[in-house]
Amino acid sequence: MRPPKYPVTMATSITQLSLILTLAGLSACAQTKLSRGYSIPIIDLAGETNRQVIVDREPAQYLGHPTTVLLEDGKTMLCVYPKGHGRGPVMYQRSTDGGLTWSGRLAVPENWATSKETPTIHRVLDAEGKKRLIMWSGLYPARLAVSQDDGATWSPLEPAGDWGGIVVMSCLEPIRTGKGHYIALFHDDGRFFTAKPEARQPVVFTLYKTFSRDGGLTWSFPEAVYSSSDVHLCEPGLIRSPDGRKLAALLRENSRRKNSHVILSTDEGKTWSQPRELAGALTGDRHTGKYAPDGRLFISFRDLTHESATKGDWVGWVGTFEDIEHGREGQYRVRLMDNTKGADCAYPGVEVLPDGTFVTTTYGHWTEGEAPYISSVRFRLDELDRKVQSLKPGSAH
Repeated sequence: MRPPKYPVTMATSITQLSLILTLAGLSACAQTKLSRGYSIPIIDLAGETNRQVIVDREPAQYLGHPTTVLLEDGKTMLCVYPKGHGRGPVMYQRSTDGGLTWSGRLAVPENWATSKETPTIHRVLDAEGKKRLIMWSGLYPARLAVSQDDGATWSPLEPAGDWGGIVVMSCLEPIRTGKGHYIALFHDDGRFFTAKPEARQPVVFTLYKTFSRDGGLTWSFPEAVYSSSDVHLCEPGLIRSPDGRKLAALLRENSRRKNSHVILSTDEGKTWSQPRELAGALTGDRHTGKYAPDGRLFISFRDLTHESATKGDWVGWVGTFEDIEHGREGQYRVRLMDNTKGADCAYPGVEVLPDGTFVTTTYGHWTEGEAPYISSVRFRLDELDRKVQSLKPGSAH
């Protein structure tokens, strides 16, 4: 097994023992019970307002659940989000300087105002290399809008098929079965998959997969990946392994009985492993991850770790794909912003600029007593590494 790429410092003395055991072949996945907390260091960026950019804010108006996409020029970024809690008119903005400034709300097709749930935006290419953007709006029926000109103009929302679901599509990834081929994953709890849902007790959460072979324009009828009433696995976030051979889907556990889970595929999403718990350090909602230039992962999520000093806040995790695969805690965690009301925050967009700067964007109750709004936080991993190295054991920075 390769040793971790990241440095180990005195500040991570607790983690050192875990790493030593891992290198000896005693990985965390061999433990009989995963921790409901974590021992890796925490650093805190919440007070560093110089890193924050407000994307949108409106007095007394709930603004939530953004997703972003970075175009190939490395500086044009698009963001969609609902004017409301999931349901509500879709707001749309563009940045041409890597998220430092934003356009203000742009004109969109009239029926975007009928969106029933969290919109998600994705870049897709077809077999001829034609670039498109697609935007999903979920519940029943799942609907899709398309842009053929990098987001300058958009089609209305149109049904993608006779089916629906929750947070459609929380993740979407190109697959190696052919040019223009994609997999997307989502979930449903029985209420929105069909036009006439059947009430089921106990409630069963089902993960679904669907495929496109024409660059994201049309999608196959969804197939169930996993169903359970014991744990409520949902809102998958896909990450491909550095060697390209595996897909990992990180999963929210909505019954709050166990840690978050992961499933793995080695055949481009055709089949998946049985779900298993992740380390407590990765327990939360709506995992969204990207690789840094040095090969490490940054994953953003809402902190729902059972035992955590930052529970309910917008946090991130730094580690490797191998940490996820083998049940390890990773390197360190980051509090990005302090959410002041419960756990209502952090459906994040994560983008990496050409210079390695992460631009993470989400909503939350960032000002106590006020409605949630959209903000982003910017950082590089080498900046975070220096903060970790300066920590005293057992402290947060």
